[in-house]
Amino acid sequence: MRKVIKRITDYWLNDASFVVLLVALVFTVFVLPILIDYEHVSMLFVNVVFMFLFFTGIWSSDNRFLVMLTTLLFFAQLVLRILRFSELPVEFYFLERLVGLFNMIVFIFLNIRLLFRDYEINLYRIIGAINVYLLVAILGAFALELIQIGIGSSISGVGGQVAAKELRGVDQDFSAYIYFSLVSLTTVGFGDYTPVNIMSKMLAVMLSTTGILYPAVVIAKLIGSSNGEKR
Repeated sequence: MRKVIKRITDYWLNDASFVVLLVALVFTVFVLPILIDYEHVSMLFVNVVFMFLFFTGIWSSDNRFLVMLTTLLFFAQLVLRILRFSELPVEFYFLERLVGLFNMIVFIFLNIRLLFRDYEINLYRIIGAINVYLLVAILGAFALELIQIGIGSSISGVGGQVAAKELRGVDQDFSAYIYFSLVSLTTVGFGDYTPVNIMSKMLAVMLSTTGILYPAVVIAKLIGSSNGEKR
């Protein structure tokens, strides 16, 4: 059993694991919302996809404290998601999403650590940088959902079918949240969704600021790492 655990850990600490994570994130960010919107997948499958992401976080560090933290967060998230499929108060749903948000923050931190470890720079590190970018987009979607659940509103459509869709902060709304998060992060700003309160407005600004600064910081850091390796 220990050998199996060690092999799994060694793989997720290896640069090659960035490719597998990239495939999972591309599916989660770009494909899953389409499947949800057209009702081609069950909500159970949606939850399994997110739990897979959180599960990989357990193996993304060899630091004992971080391993314990990610394991605790994973099982807390797993229990809360299982309980949610039974008759439970709304408060449990909010708690589950809160744990999920914190879990995603830790997962992003772990991937940044993997991205900038030692002075090596290669194609896998570039893929790792893309992974972090997509994880931030998912983090933004989770935060919008929490705002929606907490105060009853986060973003709203301004016309056509968008305006007719009522967001309630449930799994089915993920497509709208990830779309707005990506639009904010990339600073595209189509305007079909707008933040409706100060919390979602500041979140949108934070995502836009991150979207502008992140590429510059990552490129500078990777170039600096490359120069450090040459020395």
